[in-house]
Parts: sequence; C-alpha cells; structure tokens
Amino acid sequence: MKNSADIIKKVLLSEKGMILSEEQNKYMFSVAMDANKVEIKRAVEELFNVRVMAVNTMRRKGKKKRLRTARYGTTAASKRAVVTLHADDSINLV
Repeated sequence: MKNSADIIKKVLLSEKGMILSEEQNKYMFSVAMDANKVEIKRAVEELFNVRVMAVNTMRRKGKKKRLRTARYGTTAASKRAVVTLHADDSINLV
C-alpha cells in the first residue's frame, strides 16, 4: 500500500481552488500520476481527518516548449484531484 504523503503532493491554492473551497466545500490537490480515486480518498481522510464524499481527477498533459533552438522539450505532466468533503468538515488552509 502506498504512503499517503506520496499520493498527495500538495494542496493547490490557486484562485479557482479557493473559490471552490469557499463556495462548494471542494479542495484541489496535486496528486501522484499513478494514484486512483480510492487511494486519493483514503489519503485525504487519513492526512486531514475529514470525510470525503467524492473525488474527481484530471490529467494535464505536458506542453511542448523550446528555447531559441530547433529542439523541443516538454513540461512535466501532472494530475489534479478535486475532493468534495462532507458538509460538516473543512480543511484549514492557512
């Protein structure tokens, strides 16, 4: 079984993430690429001691980039999770 700290990389404190947390009790996390929804749910419940109602994930493909040469490189691909918590629970982000 994977370690919870390895599954959840960080909490995303973007503008969209803050709006979701304030209005809909949803939180955004950057997660490991090979993590599935069940593992993400267990990790959030274990790390933050909250009840998770739903988990939605999205994979973001790395973009092609180049710097003054004909050779291309790519930025890193990433995976995000939007976690919906029970109405009585919340995560203190400050």
